[in-house]
Amino acid sequence: MFLRQCFRNKDGKRHAYWALVESYRTDVGPRQRVVAWLGKLDEAGRLGIQHVVCDTSSVHTKDSTTSTDEQLSLFNKKDEQPVQPQWVEVNASDVRVENCRQFGGPWLALEVIRRLQLDKFLEGVIPPGREHVSWWRSALILVVARLCRPSSELYIAEQWYPKSAMPQLLGIPADRVDDNRLYRTLDHLLPHKAKLEVHLKNRMGDLFDLEYDLLMYDITSTYFEGQANFEMAQRGYSRDQRGDCKQVCIGLVVSRCGMPLGYEVFSGNTADVTTVEHIVTTMEKRYGKSDRIWVMDRGMVSEDNIEFLRKEGRRYIVGTPKSMLKEFEAELLKDDWNSIRDGLEVKLCFRPRNDDEVADADKDSVEQGKETFILCRSRDRSHTEEAIVQRFEQKIEERLVSMTVRCEKQKRDPMKVERDIGRLLGKNTRAAKLFEVTVKKTKDGSARIQWKKIEAARDWATLSAGCYLLRSNVTDWSDKEMWKAYIQLTEAEAAFCIHKSDLKIRPIWHQKEDRVLAHIFVCFLAYVLWKTLGQMCERAGLGSEPRRILDELGELRMMDVILRTRSGIEIRTRCLSKPTDHQQILLDRLKLRLPKINQTEM
Repeated sequence: MFLRQCFRNKDGKRHAYWALVESYRTDVGPRQRVVAWLGKLDEAGRLGIQHVVCDTSSVHTKDSTTSTDEQLSLFNKKDEQPVQPQWVEVNASDVRVENCRQFGGPWLALEVIRRLQLDKFLEGVIPPGREHVSWWRSALILVVARLCRPSSELYIAEQWYPKSAMPQLLGIPADRVDDNRLYRTLDHLLPHKAKLEVHLKNRMGDLFDLEYDLLMYDITSTYFEGQANFEMAQRGYSRDQRGDCKQVCIGLVVSRCGMPLGYEVFSGNTADVTTVEHIVTTMEKRYGKSDRIWVMDRGMVSEDNIEFLRKEGRRYIVGTPKSMLKEFEAELLKDDWNSIRDGLEVKLCFRPRNDDEVADADKDSVEQGKETFILCRSRDRSHTEEAIVQRFEQKIEERLVSMTVRCEKQKRDPMKVERDIGRLLGKNTRAAKLFEVTVKKTKDGSARIQWKKIEAARDWATLSAGCYLLRSNVTDWSDKEMWKAYIQLTEAEAAFCIHKSDLKIRPIWHQKEDRVLAHIFVCFLAYVLWKTLGQMCERAGLGSEPRRILDELGELRMMDVILRTRSGIEIRTRCLSKPTDHQQILLDRLKLRLPKINQTEM
């Protein structure tokens, strides 16, 4: 049902009056009928009905074609005299507060969603179905909950949603939200992943004037505690040190400021190096080919991948395996380093030729498509690596001394001793190359250990400590620009940290592959909200850490205040807690205004 304003001309004047109209369906289509004529309502009467209109769950049916905004616009009359306040006496000792609900976090998340027009997009692509609660609104519940209180669908339905202000903000009563409905929402959300990524990329670009000329790609994994009986769940290299568990791998592409562009999910046993071609072609198919520069770490690098990137004129800045650094030993010994900042030096160089002659370092002679190498040396990183190598070296040396003495005192099988030494060096790989160890078999069949330190290996470890090598076919950038571009790869690494810590992508409770993929998609959407809020904060001069803003504004509450009058009637009024001075400063800087909520019932 909804209100309709009608007009009638009488005595040369135009008179306005109101009608309560109901929409209903028939065999030949939707129809409308007048339920009651309300006559001419003064402002007090309209305000009373306006409070009812605000409660969309009680006014609108699923067949209603009139939006709440259209209904509220009927009451914005400026030619009426303001309603006079009504004063009553209440018992000050019998004032109480009920239904204190979390308001700030969900409201802020929905404000970010509206700026991204995520709600309008979901409403347009997800069919409403025959349910009382549309699927796109249920999807908003999942995304907001993942940002504000990440947990399982069961916890969201039974604990978080009823105790938050989401029922009032979305107009969905708590008794209409259950875990089964949230599970089914995942099925309706996942098919729109590609279109939604394009929409968000365009919308974030419009809001913040972003450039996607530099794309960072990195990959991580997330594991399952249960059986995970579906094809993509496989055992592989675990970034969480849980090689005993099945997992999936997630490849994420972000811009230079960490704004997400898209992601793909791979089987848990997928090697990083095999994902590059799929990711690059997927992003180009989705967003078109342009003069982008791809930035990847050394785990993505192979000669086949370099050839793939180079084949169609793609540009790249990538890390290299540590072993390639040995080819540039002569460059490390030179003093022609460029200081970028205190403790960090870089320089451009070119790969030595096959005849062991170093290529001409004149950048003007480099033809288009040729590769440039960037040597980087960090003092802080050098101290860290030297400390690690020294610790491993000490452990190996102490253990070798102990094993040597034991073999001299006891008769030990040489095969077992060799296995012990292999395990020792395998656990301390950073310093294993510094030692040369041999096990000899004596005449009586016992083992004797002979070992020594390799001075050349020690000298190389000292020289290369804190050094790493980049390679690129970008020829019009300086060494400083390329290093700064590569270091932006930390934005992708930070994105994974946020997914695993703040957004709690784990544990994954789902057992079906599509539900797991949809769960990861919800986490991705929550991360988009996170980064959007971070951009809003950064442009408002509030830093770039959204968690502090979420925690601060999350303290805002919605509550019902009950007042008992002299005549014994209870007046229930819904209101928001007053922002503190600090909260108000945050709201002003972010250009956000709290809604006016003042619903009174008697």
